[in-house]
Amino acid sequence: MPFLELTVPCSDATQPRYEAALEAVGALAVTLLDADADSDAEHAILEPGVGETPLWQALTLTALFDGDADGLALLAALDGAGSGLDWSRTSLRRVDDQDWERAWMDTYAPLRFGEHLWIVPWDHPLPDGVDDAVDAVVRLDPGLAFGSGTHPTTALCLRWLDALAGSGDLAGRRVLDFGSGSGILALAALKLGAADATAVDNDPQALLATRDNADRNGVGATLSVHLPDDAPSATYPVVIANILASALDALADTLAARVAPGGQIALSGILVGQQDPLLVRYAKWFTALEVAIDGDWVRIDGVRLAADDAAHG
Repeated sequence: MPFLELTVPCSDATQPRYEAALEAVGALAVTLLDADADSDAEHAILEPGVGETPLWQALTLTALFDGDADGLALLAALDGAGSGLDWSRTSLRRVDDQDWERAWMDTYAPLRFGEHLWIVPWDHPLPDGVDDAVDAVVRLDPGLAFGSGTHPTTALCLRWLDALAGSGDLAGRRVLDFGSGSGILALAALKLGAADATAVDNDPQALLATRDNADRNGVGATLSVHLPDDAPSATYPVVIANILASALDALADTLAARVAPGGQIALSGILVGQQDPLLVRYAKWFTALEVAIDGDWVRIDGVRLAADDAAHG
């Protein structure tokens, strides 16, 4: 059974609350490292006694969880531990990833979302009655990136894309997938009829997984991948952001600016109870805001106001 490893930069001031938050959600072990030391430096690992204060000001906290832990729930718990977290240096990965990849392929059967969308492990046969020529089939190998279709946040977005396609609002459109992970949402959009897709993620491993999955699905020519700083300053008729509530709040201006007037947005990675402030935040630019819930998780979707309407809203 692989483990899930969360690595977080922190200071001697923020370390206690980050560690407490992660232990409250099931951390099996927590290790502290001197963030300024070389990886092989002597005394690079810190194990303070109970009640003791770490000696270093800049720390790297690594927490280990059971392999079946909900990664997004761990990040949400960390997010709730206070502001100031450097998300660009926070990482979540599977330890013994080759075993995990094999387990994913062996354990998960093809999954259906909505009327026509299927997510199928790349080497798994299609279910009876499913036809590549009729149904939207995404062949997926998540690699080390988040996004296999099994998490409620991803499922909420996949069902939204399928419904968008069913209403005719996706065919021939350009799509932005912000926080793309494995690329599953961008790939689903393309399979459902989008003209092209742009995937943005701050994790280079996620961009590699997205490229690989695009090639597996024969859509490499219509999908581009970018780090946030390199992403094009364009507008899109369809935008999806499956990240965390704090990031959706911080990036609201950026995301709103990427949605063309009359375009549609879906926001997820939101825990139940976190949606109300985001509904208020995004009402500045969007109308017809709606909430969908799957278990503990929420999706918000809406329609972009024209620039003049947003300015006077």
